[in-house]
Amino acid sequence: MGEDKPVSEADAGYGIGAVSRRLGVPAPTLRTWNLRYGLGPSRRSAGGHRRYDAADLRRLAEMQRLIATGLPAAEAARLALALPAADPEPGPAVPPPPERPGARPATAALARAALMLDSHAVSALVEQALDEHGVVWTWERLVLPVLDTICRRQDAAGAGIDAEHLLSDLIQAALHRLARDVPVVAAARPVLLACAEDEQHSLPVHALAAALAERDVQTRVLGARTPYTALAHAMRRLGPAAVFIWSQQAATGDTAPLATLPRLRPACEIVIGGLGWHGEPPPGVIRVSTLPDAVARITSTLG
Repeated sequence: MGEDKPVSEADAGYGIGAVSRRLGVPAPTLRTWNLRYGLGPSRRSAGGHRRYDAADLRRLAEMQRLIATGLPAAEAARLALALPAADPEPGPAVPPPPERPGARPATAALARAALMLDSHAVSALVEQALDEHGVVWTWERLVLPVLDTICRRQDAAGAGIDAEHLLSDLIQAALHRLARDVPVVAAARPVLLACAEDEQHSLPVHALAAALAERDVQTRVLGARTPYTALAHAMRRLGPAAVFIWSQQAATGDTAPLATLPRLRPACEIVIGGLGWHGEPPPGVIRVSTLPDAVARITSTLG
């Protein structure tokens, strides 16, 4: 990506952990893209650490978008690297969703509470956001930015893992409370949610369950590291209307085992999400790239 450009600490860009949180791309995947395709950080901080700048983030976001459309990674990287180094009109590297009142103060307050390990304040802030704005807003405008902030702290000072764990656990608890408050309809076919086999990052699955609960969609969450044999058994037993499978790491994102999942009658749509997935998914398997996309796809399947 060209010669590294030394910059001041004030303009040091983003470490790999912060970029991983910002884009939802696992750090090992970012390293692979750098080594294999040259899609890596182009700056160095005053301390000599490699950092991604705004142009790097635009290229990574484009790579992410192209892969989500089904383009092979090598071709996606070629097109992403062809992007100009700067925007014709300066702007944020990854345009956020439209701002809604309360986003920035709430983000600062939640980050502060998490870093202080104030579990009561974290729970109160997350639950307030869920009550006032809903799951999708809370996930995209509050949870992901705060995790990004904490990850930046880890990059800069080697601290913050405790805050990340506390925050993740409390967010999951709040999402779980929402997901279980769905009216039970005897004839309704549930939606089955699981992580890919050996995938341990399950927070996005719980976010999807809560977002669907807001729409009165019943779900069953199998959680992290779900063997495909167990998922197949659950599909046959429940006869779900849709199945969603999350993969965040490339090591868990082989699409080949998806072809072994049973074909049910009535039909069951299989949806996959997360940047861990690689390879062409089997026919009929739908790939989505964001929480709103997953919600829209699944709810449209339910009619």
